[in-house]
Amino acid sequence: MTRVKRGTRVRARHTKMLKMAKGFRRQNSKLFRRAKEVVMKSGMNAYRGRKGKKRDFRSLWITRVNAGLRALGSSYSRFAGTCFKKDVRINKKMLAELAAREPKVFEEMVKQVIA
Repeated sequence: MTRVKRGTRVRARHTKMLKMAKGFRRQNSKLFRRAKEVVMKSGMNAYRGRKGKKRDFRSLWITRVNAGLRALGSSYSRFAGTCFKKDVRINKKMLAELAAREPKVFEEMVKQVIA
């Protein structure tokens, strides 16, 4: 059987992993085994963070809309329930923008939905 030399492939794989670990502290960016572990861990954290970010923004939008509605004497839960019953589909992100930047337009929209 012929001899297979794999030095270049291994070096390339190690270099690629160490490149991904660049900026980590101490051994985490210098030693291959530690770099591989922390890169995998950081990938998991990044994935989880991307999912959490969506939840955080959704809750921020709901809070902003609720604050706008409280100023008008209503609450988010009542408003959302009315929207659902009347089959009004409104984007929470846009509602939050209206509540924060265009309160008069937001007030008119709320009156339309609740009335």
